[in-house]
Amino acid sequence: MPEHDPVRDAARYRVERDSAGERAENEPAAPLRGRMENRHQWVDVVIDQAIARGEFDDLPLAGKPIPGIARHDPDWWLKALIEREQISGVLPEAIQLRKDDAVLGERLDALRTEDEVRAAVDEFNARIVSARRQLMGGPPVVTPLRDADREVRGWIERRRVPEPPPAPEPERKRRRWGRRT
Repeated sequence: MPEHDPVRDAARYRVERDSAGERAENEPAAPLRGRMENRHQWVDVVIDQAIARGEFDDLPLAGKPIPGIARHDPDWWLKALIEREQISGVLPEAIQLRKDDAVLGERLDALRTEDEVRAAVDEFNARIVSARRQLMGGPPVVTPLRDADREVRGWIERRRVPEPPPAPEPERKRRRWGRRT
């Protein structure tokens, strides 16, 4: 199969187009090649034109490996997209509940009243119960339910301002016996 030259193909197209008007109407036209057969040529021409315009000059990471794909991971692009776009809530519910359980104390500390703390714990427990009822597959839900009263007591303890420790007594200077100064 001969190598395709975009310049030669473009010239051949112009010649065929210009000579089509000179042909007799009874003369059969040459069969047109399909668009899909020539798409690689069109892509090559478009890329060559972009290179000529300098659109590929000074690209970030030019000549360097793409970061994050040094290890063989077929989902590297998906993980990079999730990290770059900060997409959340796409984990299976069991894993999302584990992550939320780990930071629930910090989330509760940001709340202002006991009622808000109770509501947040009740909402968290409702999510756990709902995830346990679903038979969608995925990892099992092992996150335990939280006791609202215990969480409120812990919230109150964490909000209590600790008393400052007593100031240490100043040390006495020790006198050295037997030495004259």
